[in-house]
Amino acid sequence: MHRRDDREVTRAARWWARLAGAVSGLAGLGLAGLAAWLIAPGGSPVPAVGELIINLLPAPLVNFGKEALGFADKPVLLALIVATVLIICALAGELEWRRRFAGAAVFAAVAALGLIGISAQPGVSLSAYVPAIVGLLLGYMILSALISKLHQWSPQDAVAKDGEAQSTARRNFLAWTILVGAGSAVAAITGQLLTRASSAVQTVRENLQLPTPTKPKPGPPPGADFGIEGLSPYVTPNRDFYRIDTALQVPMIDPATWTLRITGMVQNPIQINYAELTAKPLVEHLTTLTCVSNEVGGDLAGNALWLGYPIRELLAEARPLAGADMVLSKSHDGWSASTPLSALTDPKREAILAIGMNGQPLPIEHGFPVRMVVPGLYGYVSATKWVTSLRVTTYAEEQAFWTPLGWAPRAPIKLASRIDVPRRSTVDAGMVVVAGVAWAQHTGISAVEVQVDQAAWQPAQLADTSGPDTWRQWKFEWPATSGMHTLTVRAIDATGKLQVAEVAPPMPNGATGYHSIKVKVR
Repeated sequence: MHRRDDREVTRAARWWARLAGAVSGLAGLGLAGLAAWLIAPGGSPVPAVGELIINLLPAPLVNFGKEALGFADKPVLLALIVATVLIICALAGELEWRRRFAGAAVFAAVAALGLIGISAQPGVSLSAYVPAIVGLLLGYMILSALISKLHQWSPQDAVAKDGEAQSTARRNFLAWTILVGAGSAVAAITGQLLTRASSAVQTVRENLQLPTPTKPKPGPPPGADFGIEGLSPYVTPNRDFYRIDTALQVPMIDPATWTLRITGMVQNPIQINYAELTAKPLVEHLTTLTCVSNEVGGDLAGNALWLGYPIRELLAEARPLAGADMVLSKSHDGWSASTPLSALTDPKREAILAIGMNGQPLPIEHGFPVRMVVPGLYGYVSATKWVTSLRVTTYAEEQAFWTPLGWAPRAPIKLASRIDVPRRSTVDAGMVVVAGVAWAQHTGISAVEVQVDQAAWQPAQLADTSGPDTWRQWKFEWPATSGMHTLTVRAIDATGKLQVAEVAPPMPNGATGYHSIKVKVR
């Protein structure tokens, strides 16, 4: 009977020790996050390890995460990393309970993984390693203290202690564990929020004054926006512009330290800094960007007024060599895109190094201080954020980030259209406004047609546009009758090409198919 009791209390003590280890691990992560905010935003170990994992994962797993999880892929990865760390730290707690300092080796191994992730980041400074070390030391100190409290209350000694002393020791251990756990959770959340909202780079951006373009772009034509509630506005506000990238922690780049290098197959390699770039004659251009992951009818598209310097001008200074056909652009975080050299040198295509978006400095999450904007190409082959280098090369010699994962190396944006309103699935009988947007970047939209059920296609009214590089609003007045109906839209581009009806997924070079919605008319 006593042996069974001994086994039960030992088992209970182990679980309490594991809880102490997990709580201490959470404390270490939270304190490392706060240290990263204070010392070096790039030193937060969890996102650093996440980015290392993404770079090491085989292509099928990366594509699975992208397709199956969508926007949740990054939070899920970070949650898995945190959960794994806490499980490992729980093991450290049990080892520490069995033998003093045994848990330290496990905590050191966890910290070493964080340091490896940090070291894999481009341009890492020595200060970036400090947060992980701080988290290791303080996390283990907390573990040691909690295990000491547990030994004072050890359930194994319950029969040897009087009830009051046992109760006091138990309350002491539980109170400290709960207090540390709550504080650790607050520290972890606070560190992330402070890192995002209070960086020095954010302050620099807020105080930055954009230069005036040489030829300011007139605003959108008066008839470009129908002003229909629920319809995507002609110009997408910065706060609503879609964001797709691989960065688990947004790069924080001071414009004073930013440089761009143009190298590779060029006669004259170039390096330019932010001051030199902004002193050049800048241009403004309205351009719609679209992500290749956008499903038929999806919202991964947006139109903005971009301010920047034509990339073709810098390439003209660099003088590409004969045989070059691609420019491999790289981001500060190591991501890369393969853009046709012809698209960047085309005098009729306003491909720019953008520094402004809708009259403001680029938002940090959209590439501050400098990003690429290339009309007519999906973002994964053109829209490099936080861009730091352009390497003139060939498709035969080099590949960009997504190409080895099965995505097409060249990806012109496909003709597409979308229904935005009615947003409700039930409407009243009578005249109903059906409206949306259509795009064929760098080609332009000439017509949009709407089909009700299986009836004949009918023309929609088009709004005005500033040019072929932006989407175009459309609307159709539908005399709705009672019952269930299917509304379908298709577009025709400026060359007379009809939108592809065949349904295809985004991979490998963009989705196709007509967008349809079902509406109940009462």
